[in-house]
Amino acid sequence: MAETTREIKRRIRGISNTKQITKAMELVSSAKLKRARERLDKSRPYYETVLHNIQEILGSTGNVKHPLLDIREVKSSLYIVIAADRGLAGGYNGGVIRLAEKRIREQNKDAKIIAVGSKARDYFTKRNYNIVGQFIGISEDPQFSDAREIGSLAMDLYENKDVDEINLVYTMFKGTISQVPTIIKLLPSNEIDEEKKERKTITEFEPSPEEVLEYLIPKYIQSSIYGALIEASSSEQAARRVAMEAATDNAEEMIDELNISYNRARQAAITMEITEIVSGADALK
Repeated sequence: MAETTREIKRRIRGISNTKQITKAMELVSSAKLKRARERLDKSRPYYETVLHNIQEILGSTGNVKHPLLDIREVKSSLYIVIAADRGLAGGYNGGVIRLAEKRIREQNKDAKIIAVGSKARDYFTKRNYNIVGQFIGISEDPQFSDAREIGSLAMDLYENKDVDEINLVYTMFKGTISQVPTIIKLLPSNEIDEEKKERKTITEFEPSPEEVLEYLIPKYIQSSIYGALIEASSSEQAARRVAMEAATDNAEEMIDELNISYNRARQAAITMEITEIVSGADALK
């Protein structure tokens, strides 16, 4: 019985140590989430307005040709998959990776991957996907320069006809307990096509439509990627905070149950000792 109580105490100590770690990670994630949400709240109106305005302008270009607006038969697709560099974030990484892999299997075409985050890189590398670019160490604190670098690589592949479409896979931040894996097509853009169909005004471009497109299309790609990076950063911290909070709560429940078991075992041991003492005293009479 004494062996049992020692074992229970050892388990309680082990779970308590784990609880301290998960609690600390929860507090760290809460602080990072607060900063990420402040950044998202400041950035989201900006890049959404930029995207809408650029799409509206691109939709007014009429039949102007540009290499990045060419629509061709899709033989090879590019997927920019934004995941995290670290785990312990619940289903955050799994959700966005599964969405990308599901789309790849549905299309059943040649797929190239730009992996953002070590989790995406490791997953697709182990499964022998064609990774044409990887960006590690930027998932928690993305900068616009990161989006510019990713966008330049993607546009080069599209312009050189190495890929026929560009898809962006990321996790949209809806709230602290709600993050939604999302996939959008950057090129050729369905939103630009819709703007062209709804165009009702005539727009003049200076110095020329071609030069305006040469400037705007990279901005459209880079702003879309930057927005996705910001959304994913907030989603990652929210998912990790919720996961660590759940782990801490589970640890507390396990400790409470083990304390009950320990008290019962200790009570049983004391009862046994009293019984033995009484029995010995009765034997001496």
